[in-house]
Amino acid sequence: MTDSITKLLLQLGIRSTYYGFRYLRYALELCLQDEHYLTSVYKTLYSEVAEKFGTSCYNVEHCIRTVISYCWDRGNRDFLITIAGYQLSERPTNSEFIDILYHYLEA
Repeated sequence: MTDSITKLLLQLGIRSTYYGFRYLRYALELCLQDEHYLTSVYKTLYSEVAEKFGTSCYNVEHCIRTVISYCWDRGNRDFLITIAGYQLSERPTNSEFIDILYHYLEA
């Protein structure tokens, strides 16, 4: 599972040198184990990720937002729009981005 998530993030142009890469990869692993995390991203998902990496929920949210911005501005935006299945006219929110990647990995 981790390999397919890593491959997807790299394909989106997100570099593994960002903390957000690690946080997002683990967050997606959790979501794939239990989709209920998708309904409580800020309260539950970020808490789990923060606990695993010994950081704060705020830092997890910020670092994931950073890699989403990187993907949107300098990454593979066309691929992101393709896997979303609908037109993205602006950078997706953290929870929207996680949801898009979750559904792509589930398919």
